[in-house]
Amino acid sequence: SISYDQAVGKYDSSIFTAERHGDYEKALQVKKCVQDWVFTDGYAKDGKSVERKFAEALESADEVAVYAKLPKGFAIPTPVGNYSPDWAIAFKKGKTRHIFFIAETKGSLDTMQLRPIEQAKISCAERYFQQISKKLSDEDKVSFYKVSTFADLMEKIGRHDAV
Repeated sequence: SISYDQAVGKYDSSIFTAERHGDYEKALQVKKCVQDWVFTDGYAKDGKSVERKFAEALESADEVAVYAKLPKGFAIPTPVGNYSPDWAIAFKKGKTRHIFFIAETKGSLDTMQLRPIEQAKISCAERYFQQISKKLSDEDKVSFYKVSTFADLMEKIGRHDAV
């Protein structure tokens, strides 16, 4: 059984400037992100990786207030090694309330196609966010979803809000 306790440490905005990317040709210039450019992982035959398509959807979605492509420096310790989720997203709900989600974007949601170590890290991350959210007010809860598209995320959010 895995359990997590809240730690005192915090990340500051410097984690977003610690990584330097040089290939702006493959980057996406954005407005809703905490940075001006999003550097996505992976490649696809059509030239747009799963992460790039996800970033484009975040940019065009009215529901999204702000988001961040989390740098590798942001990590959650797990028993099988540090895990770095892909995104943090704040959604508009009503006029002032925001719901924060962490999303892991994968080209396939089939756990058989993920490496066992990656499956284990994602499972630990899901448990982590479940446990810390139990201690937070409804307005501050953090949800973690493994998705392949923005539409998948919106579907899961809809199910979450209905509960």
